[in-house]
Amino acid sequence: MTTTVDVALIGSGSGNTFANRDFHDTSFALFEDGVFGGTCLNVGCIPTKMFVYAADIADHVREAGRYGVDATFNSADWPGIVKRVFDRIDPLSSGGRDYRAHRSPNVRLYESHVTFDGRDGDRYRLVTADDDVVLADQVVIAAGSRPIIPDVVADSGVRYYTNNDVMRLAELPARMTILGSGFIAAEFAHVFSALGTDVTIVARGPKLLRHHDSDIADRFTEIAREQWTVRTDQRTVGAPTLDDGSVRLDFADGSHVDSDVLLVATGRWPNGDGLNLSSIDVGLDDAGRVERDRFGRTSARGVWALGDVASEHQLRHVANHETRVVQENVKRGWDATDLVPFDHRFVPSAVFSHPQIATVGLTEREAADAGIDYAVKVQPYSDVAYGWAMEDTTSFCKVLAERATGKLIGVHILGPQASTLVQPAIQAMSFGLGVHDMARGQYWIHPALPEVLENALLGLELE
Repeated sequence: MTTTVDVALIGSGSGNTFANRDFHDTSFALFEDGVFGGTCLNVGCIPTKMFVYAADIADHVREAGRYGVDATFNSADWPGIVKRVFDRIDPLSSGGRDYRAHRSPNVRLYESHVTFDGRDGDRYRLVTADDDVVLADQVVIAAGSRPIIPDVVADSGVRYYTNNDVMRLAELPARMTILGSGFIAAEFAHVFSALGTDVTIVARGPKLLRHHDSDIADRFTEIAREQWTVRTDQRTVGAPTLDDGSVRLDFADGSHVDSDVLLVATGRWPNGDGLNLSSIDVGLDDAGRVERDRFGRTSARGVWALGDVASEHQLRHVANHETRVVQENVKRGWDATDLVPFDHRFVPSAVFSHPQIATVGLTEREAADAGIDYAVKVQPYSDVAYGWAMEDTTSFCKVLAERATGKLIGVHILGPQASTLVQPAIQAMSFGLGVHDMARGQYWIHPALPEVLENALLGLELE
C-alpha cells in the first residue's frame, strides 16, 4: 500500500511532539519500530530519575545519624519501586500511541522500521519492514540513538542489560557489574547500590566522568570509591557465563570480576546508520551523526534532522529545543532567508548520581586550550550556612569567568541540588549577565544553598 503525505516523521520521541496543533492542516506519517514515546519517556530521563529519587531517599535514611536522627535502612521493595515507576510511564506511552493510532486524524502511525528508498519524482520514498510505502514531500529524521555494546560483550553470548531493560529486572540483584564510566553508569551505580546491590563499576580510563571538568571528575571518582568497587584503567578481554549463571568480566591484567547482572553503559550511537541515507545522498559524520547545517537541514532538500540522531548533545532538553527550531523552519520554508538557527552556546547537563553533578559552559581545560584569560573560583558547600546544616564536607561549586569582561564561561557543581543550583548560571550566560551584576544585582536568600554560587561569583578575581 502506498500513501502520500506532506511530512514523514521518523521516531516517536521528538518526532511525535513535532506534529502539534500548529500543523493541523499538514498530513504526517509517523514511524516507530520500538516503544512509543522514545528513549526519554520509556528508558531514559524520566524513569531513571524516578529510580534515582528512591535511591536518594535510601541514602538519606542511611545518613540520618549524622544529624541526630535515629533511622535505619532495612531493605528496598524493588518490585514495588518498579511498579511505582512503570505504572506511571507505561500508560503515558500506550496513551500516546493510542492517540496517534486512533484519534489523530492528520497523523498515520506505522509501527515498523523504515528506510529511505531514494526518490519518487519530487517526493522521498520510504519503505517499512511491513512493505508499506510512504511518499513524503519533507522528512524529519528524529530516530534517536541506541546503546553501544562492545564487541567483547556482544560476541560472547553473555546475558547483559542496558538502560533499555535493567529497570525492569524481576528482583534486585545481589551483585552488579557496570561496564562504563559515564553518566549512565554513574546514575545506575547510585540507584542499585543505594537500594542494596553490591556494585562494581569498570572504567577503561583512569577516572569516572572523564569528560567533565577535571576537578569534578577527580572528586566524583574519589567519592565513588567510597561507595562502590571502582576498577579504573581496565581493558575487558572476555565475558564468559559461569556454571552458576553469573557473569565474569576478564581483564587484560589477568584479574576478573564476577556478578549476577552485567549492565553495559558504554555510551550511545545515533540510529542514522539504519535508514539507508545513502539512497538520498545524506551522509553521517565520524561519530555516526546525520550531517546537517545549523538550521537542521541535511544535504537532501526537504530532509531535516534533530535530536540524538544528529546532535552532539544527547540530551532531551536539546532535542526539545531542536524540535522547536525545525518546526519553525519547516513553517518558514527551506529557502527562507530568516531561518532560525540552533542555539547550542550554553548547553547544560546533569548527572543524577550520589553526589549529583551539574555543568554548563567550558571546563577549565577547554578554557585554557582556547587561550582565554580566565579567573576561577572553587567554593565549598561547607563555607555557607546551609552547607553547615547538611554537614557537607565534599561538595563544591566551581566558576570560571573571562577576566577582562567578567562574563561567565563555565560553572560546574558537585553536590546536593546541583541541577537546581546551576540554573541561575545558565540564565546569566544565556542572557549575557556579567558576574558582578549577577552577584550584586539581586537578592540571594539567606541562608539558602544558592549562596554557594553567590560566594563563588564574589570570589572571582577579575580586572
